Amino acid sequence: MKKIIFTLFAFAFLLTNQSCYTFGGVTLDARVKTVQVDYFPNNAALIEPTLSQAFTLSLQDIFISQTNLDMVKSGGDIHFEGEIVGYRINPMTATSNQTAAQNRLTITVNVRYYNKYEEDKDFEQRFSFYYDYPGSAQLTGGVKQEAISAILERITQDIFNASVANW
Repeated sequence: MKKIIFTLFAFAFLLTNQSCYTFGGVTLDARVKTVQVDYFPNNAALIEPTLSQAFTLSLQDIFISQTNLDMVKSGGDIHFEGEIVGYRINPMTATSNQTAAQNRLTITVNVRYYNKYEEDKDFEQRFSFYYDYPGSAQLTGGVKQEAISAILERITQDIFNASVANW
């Protein structure tokens, strides 16, 4: 019985005296309570009108769903800002008729991350991912939505991992 009480006491002591916490793979200073994600304007040469809003919301959503941090509009303990710098469609493979057999949509985002309590973890970095689709398909409607959704899911996860998951 004394072992159990000692173990529980030791565990409670460790929890209350840690300077950082881990939540679902997230390692942050215990003082971090809020996250701020600014609007990411689309500065790419080729503009997709809804991309800025979709990206900003996707980045906010990953922090809401995978952490217990509160989302704030200003003064966040951790803060993300940046811009979409690339939206490209390139042919990847060709057919014997010299037409594209496969196309690739690539999106690139420049991100600046600031951590109020651990400034040594601040960074500015580009994140990019792509989606391949058949050359016979047009990048419209469902194909475009599926491509953008898949790309944003991967980019936001990479940003999350680089900033708070220490991957």
